[in-house]
Amino acid sequence: MNLDDDICYCYHVSLRKLVNFARRTKPQRPSRMTECLEAGTGCGWCIPFLKRIADDPDRFDSGDIQIHDSADQRKNYIKTKQPRNES
Repeated sequence: MNLDDDICYCYHVSLRKLVNFARRTKPQRPSRMTECLEAGTGCGWCIPFLKRIADDPDRFDSGDIQIHDSADQRKNYIKTKQPRNES
């Protein structure tokens, strides 16, 4: 994954935007990441990633991270109407 890839597909928020937001604001709670262009408030699929970014934005400097979920898995997540991701 590179820095310009979307983490939040609902609102098209990229990894770069989220990392920069986390560095600037140093959120006290991961839920504050939603202030970055409403990321995480749509389907909820990206919430685990927002938490990881909020915890340590510097680990994503290169954008070289392994996202174990793919866009296809997100489609399935929405299609099966699973409850909002709270992990």
